[in-house]
Amino acid sequence: MNLQGKRILLGVTGSIAAYKSAHLTRLLIKSGAEVQIIMSTSALDFITPLTLATLSKRAVLSEFSDKNSGEWNNHVELGLWADIFIIAPLSANTLAKLANGICDNLLSATYLSARCPVMLAPAMDLDMYQHLSVRENLRKVQSFGNILLDAESGELASGLSGQGRMMEPEHILARVEKFFNQKSDFRGKKVLITMGPTQEAIDPVRFISNHSSGKMGLAIAKAFKGRGAEVFLVLGPVFLQINPGDFSITAVKSADEMYEAANKLHPKMDICVFSAAVADYAPAQIAPEKIKKQDSEMSILLKKNVDIAFELGKSKRPGQIHVGFALETEREELHAKAKLDKKNFDLIVLNSAREEGAGFQHDTNRVKIFSRDGRMIDSGLVSKTEVGELILDEVKKTPVWI
Repeated sequence: MNLQGKRILLGVTGSIAAYKSAHLTRLLIKSGAEVQIIMSTSALDFITPLTLATLSKRAVLSEFSDKNSGEWNNHVELGLWADIFIIAPLSANTLAKLANGICDNLLSATYLSARCPVMLAPAMDLDMYQHLSVRENLRKVQSFGNILLDAESGELASGLSGQGRMMEPEHILARVEKFFNQKSDFRGKKVLITMGPTQEAIDPVRFISNHSSGKMGLAIAKAFKGRGAEVFLVLGPVFLQINPGDFSITAVKSADEMYEAANKLHPKMDICVFSAAVADYAPAQIAPEKIKKQDSEMSILLKKNVDIAFELGKSKRPGQIHVGFALETEREELHAKAKLDKKNFDLIVLNSAREEGAGFQHDTNRVKIFSRDGRMIDSGLVSKTEVGELILDEVKKTPVWI
């Protein structure tokens, strides 16, 4: 009973696939979970609360208050009670509400109050699922950190065949079990993550930098934290909300400062992830005063910065895992693979600067992960949260993983 003692909120919305929620409920209960079901009012047209209440052994909730007893169904308490919130099936209508913070029923109010992870299993017809507005809403809810249980392909209620079927209950159960089973697989590991840009001063008020937001690094940090690791961030200048209680943080600005901080931590780390966008060059001299605007042109002599991953790769100890990043614009795979050997990486994560919806500033990303032993995996365009989890899964497949 892999889910023994786990508390699961199951949201059911108005979709013909609502009949599958009965089978999913039975599987979750059989696996040892406690299941509390919340239905949207439109879901009541597709499956009866009596069926789901019988299977879950709990009264099904659909309104803020019970009309007979007058008892209040507290959405805040429901959101705090659960270990995970699964919405299956997720209709296009409810998806739009979740993506835009619309809160007009108990289910959506509980979603906005939930502090637990949320899994979303959309179900709709082929053309609906491919509509640009739906794709945008799916992207948005993933960017919030929700886990998308992507629709499967097959025969649809309309008679068409294609992607849109709610993920089968057995597959959802497997994803839920995997989620809980992996929660402590990095317990006892110390992880160093460099993230964000660096700023290389020109004078007291100006600097050279890049467009890195640090979002990918933070997604990786949260993934390691969520799976039991002790995480040390060497953090360039970013504008992100980071809970200082979750990580040990060393804030830096320049490449030299980042190297000094990373070098100090490196010997004690089990895993090092070099996700920072470190400036390759810095001004050879920093003007002591603000440079005044004078001539129509100005030249700045640049010097090469320290290559942090390369230098620390020289002192990498047996059993220590190094993960690098490469952002490329041409001959991408060739350049990424070359860095595997040059910088002594076990894995390298390739970002294409030409991929729409990926790279700097975005909440989504598409990466290719290359390993030293010749494996390659393509993430497809997914949330950076999912990329973070994928990187952790690949770390565990490296030959040096202990």
